[in-house]
Amino acid sequence: MPSKPPPFDPRFAQPGHPPATITEFDGVRSLHLGTSWEQGAMRLARPDAIELTYVQMMMAWMLFLDAPRHIVQLGLGSAALTKFCHRRFPEAKVTAAELNPNVIAICRALFELPPNDARLQVREMNALDFVLDPANHGKVDVLQVDLYDEEARGPVFDTPAFYQACFDCLGRDGIMITNVFGDISCYDRNLDAMREVFDAVVWLPEVHDANIVVLAFKNAPEIDFSVLYERAGEIKRRYNLPAKDWVNGLKEWMRDQQE
Repeated sequence: MPSKPPPFDPRFAQPGHPPATITEFDGVRSLHLGTSWEQGAMRLARPDAIELTYVQMMMAWMLFLDAPRHIVQLGLGSAALTKFCHRRFPEAKVTAAELNPNVIAICRALFELPPNDARLQVREMNALDFVLDPANHGKVDVLQVDLYDEEARGPVFDTPAFYQACFDCLGRDGIMITNVFGDISCYDRNLDAMREVFDAVVWLPEVHDANIVVLAFKNAPEIDFSVLYERAGEIKRRYNLPAKDWVNGLKEWMRDQQE
């Protein structure tokens, strides 16, 4: 069993925000916000790899875009996506917006998040402020959204207005990819809100304790499964991510929609 959360470390327990804590089990370090809910994880032997299946699926945009210039994460989690994108896409600018300074501090100290540099900016700010800022509109190729509080009952923002602001941040062929977790009403509310705004919305099969990863396209892509499987093979070779599973999930989704 995972070890009990340690007493709050004052470095990661600034007042006014949930404290950040860790547990470790079988070589994996997990992030918590003062509760038992897992907010992210890192395998100690492979700190730059993406450990959790649903977080790997947050990279499914790679099936459609191969050279993004600006990748944004809303919600830092354990920094798995931020670290992976910073290392594996050296031509891209990577930005993360995270409201909780305790999360940023623990990721720097215990999850091997590198310091900000010319390409990496981890910003302590509200994700809503980021997407509403006109300076960010039309500038983002990939927007990865995984916004949960310490109770993890559902996405922090789930309205059409929020998703419209996300849409506004994307460039012409931009993609938003988001994790939806919660009860059935949470899924429906978020999917309906996204479909109000985006040209096409698809989702992958549920994994890892009811997480559903959704892709929302500013402009609907042409889907050729032979091309997607070819891209999936390249993603597996270059990045060691199970991209064929993502394509299988998209085929399953399309089949379900046609029934």
